Amino acid sequence: MTEKAGFPQARTILQQCLHARLQVTPESDQSGAEWVEINRGMVIYICFFKGAVEDIIPKIVNTLLNLKLCEADSGKYVSVLDLPGSVLIVPQATLGGKAKGKGMQYHNNIGKDEGLQLYSSFVSMCEKELASCTSDTKHIVKHGTYGNRQVLKLDTNGPYTHLMEF
Repeated sequence: MTEKAGFPQARTILQQCLHARLQVTPESDQSGAEWVEINRGMVIYICFFKGAVEDIIPKIVNTLLNLKLCEADSGKYVSVLDLPGSVLIVPQATLGGKAKGKGMQYHNNIGKDEGLQLYSSFVSMCEKELASCTSDTKHIVKHGTYGNRQVLKLDTNGPYTHLMEF
């Protein structure tokens, strides 16, 4: 089951990238900022809604990693699994926002503990799927930290962005 009573369990945005860099720990008095980064591949922003269950994770991973959204050198679109490409996963609670008046509300977002569990499962399944890829190229999965503000730097060869709900 992908939706409960017509409401999605998750919302994602996919962004093709040439290079992406995500700050996962801000600079402090004791240390500099910590970043994760990928080169060519895809950035996946993900938000889970109330009622989301673990059963939805395989469908999301399978769909996102197999979609032909990445531009190959030939100009043909292929999946990130077909590229020598990588994935950067960004937890993005703001995808669950709804405008109310001049502000945003996030009442339909999943609770923090449940969201962290689903996010961790999603990251783990993406890592396993890309690690088991039979191509000769190495795929890398990097990810942000759930529940924290993060800074993203993104280079893309076009605003090739897709919104998907599950």
